[in-house]
Amino acid sequence: MSTDFDPRVAGTRRVAGVILALAAIGLGLVVILVHLTLPWIVRGAGVGLVVVGLATAIGVDGAGRSRRWGRVLAGLASAAAGVVVLVWQSASIRSLLWVMVTALVVHGIHTILAALRSETDRRVAGLVGGAAAILFGVLCLVWPVLAIELVKYGVGAWLVFVGLRGLLESLLPPRREDASARGGRGGMRRWGRTILAVVALLVVVALAIGSALLLRGDDRPEPGDFYSATDPLPDEPGVLLRAETLTSGVPAGADAWRILYTTTDPSGGVRVASGAVIAPTDRGQDPLPLLSVAHGTTGIVPRCAPTLSPTPFADGAGTALEQMVTAHGWAGVISDYVGLGTEGPHPYLVGQAEARNVLDASLAARQLDGVTLSTDTVVWGHSQGGHGALWAGQIAGDYAPELTLKGIVGMAPATDLFDLAEASKDEVAGKTVSAYIAQSWNAVYPELDLSGHLNPGTAYGVEEIGDLCFNEKDVIAALIRGSQIPEQVFPDSALDGDLGEALRANSPTGPWPSPVLIAQGTSDPLVKPGMQQGWVDARCAAGEPLDYRTYPGLDHNGLVAADSPLTPQLVSWTLDRWSGEAPTPTC
Repeated sequence: MSTDFDPRVAGTRRVAGVILALAAIGLGLVVILVHLTLPWIVRGAGVGLVVVGLATAIGVDGAGRSRRWGRVLAGLASAAAGVVVLVWQSASIRSLLWVMVTALVVHGIHTILAALRSETDRRVAGLVGGAAAILFGVLCLVWPVLAIELVKYGVGAWLVFVGLRGLLESLLPPRREDASARGGRGGMRRWGRTILAVVALLVVVALAIGSALLLRGDDRPEPGDFYSATDPLPDEPGVLLRAETLTSGVPAGADAWRILYTTTDPSGGVRVASGAVIAPTDRGQDPLPLLSVAHGTTGIVPRCAPTLSPTPFADGAGTALEQMVTAHGWAGVISDYVGLGTEGPHPYLVGQAEARNVLDASLAARQLDGVTLSTDTVVWGHSQGGHGALWAGQIAGDYAPELTLKGIVGMAPATDLFDLAEASKDEVAGKTVSAYIAQSWNAVYPELDLSGHLNPGTAYGVEEIGDLCFNEKDVIAALIRGSQIPEQVFPDSALDGDLGEALRANSPTGPWPSPVLIAQGTSDPLVKPGMQQGWVDARCAAGEPLDYRTYPGLDHNGLVAADSPLTPQLVSWTLDRWSGEAPTPTC
């Protein structure tokens, strides 16, 4: 006779069931209602796994009867996973999540195996529910940060539910099933389990399909033959190698060309970069005023080049650029930067490299047939491009003395890179930018060994983000990947060491040979207004006469949107620089 019906065994098990049930209910309420940090949420889930594992092993979790050996093994696996989560304090959040997901998958497999030996309604419910548990576990690994939030609410609610179910199982007398229970409301109750299991599976499948669509990103092509130069290359930078007509994304009243030209890296080595030139269709023989545009972050791999995009001139203040070309008769040139379009690595936020690419593009554009360009230029840049524009102004006199800079504009520029990294290290956009830096600088500055100094559990996300662009559909996938990096990419020890010094060395500080306009939205979540104000105050104190303008309520991209108040001001400020109007610095 089974010991399940021995009064002494049943009594002991009932007491244990009450204790474990009350523990599960209390723990679940704490996890849901009390504000806890991520490590404590994980620890709470670990205790929950132990409690539910013990309840499952002794058969008081209210889940129904199954083979004792299977029940015991599943319960011990859950309890063991909980112990690992509690003891493995040095593990990353993602590693601990693997342990919890393993327990969830084991539970799903146990449910499926038990269902194969059950009656029809339990079999269908068990198979569907087990499959849902396994697929949900996989999704938790795809969305680790979201999974931690699910640990807080989903696991908390699950603990309360299991506790209440176990409490009823322990306090109520054993239920005897007979033939009459197979029909009527009893039958509907049993098949209700199946309906709920099917609904759960459909929800998880919908989440899986949505995840695949969101994380897929763009299907943009890799660069073609145009972007590959043949040896030997000219020794000097700023030489036009190749040009072809560009038609995609060109506004009415303008002509455009894709160009390939020589430039140099900070060590002096000759490199090849691509870019684009735009000019009014109605143009005479006189030299056109030249606008040199440094584009914002688009990614760090070749397929992320703006000239491969269907909208190559939309980056940053695209509307203002169009007005300058079609309404005021200017020409514009945009560098893709080395490593975007052409062979990498792309030196992301490396000031000297960006500046050389921008200045050499302006020199190469002057060799284009059918367009005559002035040697005077105004430089614009948004975000990463603002960083590049400020650096272009900083080195232009020594590196490209043929050009005369009449003005420099940084729109939400990445200025103090160390403060930028420090202020946004725990945020989604900051993690995404840090991932680009980690991938790019690991090649540009191998002595930093950034791949060996990432926080545990972040390497996979960093690698995935590095292969995604930061425009069009890819930007959604990149930010989602960034949201699923559980911790800051670089530990504080790295930021306080050689990496921090490199960030400071790549922050523009001047002096600048011409008037500088800095524009900043006060609601920018990436380039923080406080960080920008601190940088501006430092430059003003150093004697740099900046024109600093803030725009209330505008975020990072809203600052350069078509309807932004900056748009007409940017056009007016640029025209004033060309006409020789005196600047109006605010410091």
